[in-house]
Amino acid sequence: MSSVTPARGRDSGPRHFVKYTFFKVDPAWRRLPAAERAQDKAEFLAACEDFATDHLLQGFSLVGTRGDADIMLTAETENLDRIHEFHVVLAQSGLAKWCSQPYSFLGMRKSSEYSDEQRFVARPFNGKYLFVYPFVKTRAWYALPPAERWEIMQGHITMGRQYPNVDNHTTYSFGLDDQEFVVAFDTDDIGDFLDLVQGLRTTEASAYTARDTPSFTCLRTGIRRAVDALDGEAVSAVL
Repeated sequence: MSSVTPARGRDSGPRHFVKYTFFKVDPAWRRLPAAERAQDKAEFLAACEDFATDHLLQGFSLVGTRGDADIMLTAETENLDRIHEFHVVLAQSGLAKWCSQPYSFLGMRKSSEYSDEQRFVARPFNGKYLFVYPFVKTRAWYALPPAERWEIMQGHITMGRQYPNVDNHTTYSFGLDDQEFVVAFDTDDIGDFLDLVQGLRTTEASAYTARDTPSFTCLRTGIRRAVDALDGEAVSAVL
């Protein structure tokens, strides 16, 4: 066992909340007249554009990759009040009234105790694809001495660094949501991500995984294209 001391301490700056919200549109909405659907989408987009003027907001399409979700929004803010206000306004849009939210994950950016990287401020997803899943470790993991956990995680981190084109955006959810982490990877190469996850299954740290599903494969289309994909019809550029 290595004598290396695990990284400790709090982040030096304000942490940001990250909210992953998945929407599923009622199929009956697609049978509405085109003009009505266009208005519903325009209201949804207007709420998003208002929030995005001073906060990070990104849109992803799951049409064709999941059967239980059609679109995902990731909102990042410095406090929960702004996330709450955004979703209140969004719920008033015509489109949101036709949508359910089958999944919703809340996390906070925080630097890892197993790495020296500082990742606690807003950071957008830049890859063509985003992969998201909730993650829970076993209680046996937390019963291990900190130095042993640190040592085990170095193998996990080493595996991840073999795939530099896959960027990790893990956020922390302890006490904030049902999961302990929200794990998110973005990349332009789906094959690299698949190989990375397969490789991570072989690390010692993987034996302490209690849950890492459901897993979502998302296309980074932008909010407008993700909304247009819901019914295959574009909305006017003028809201």
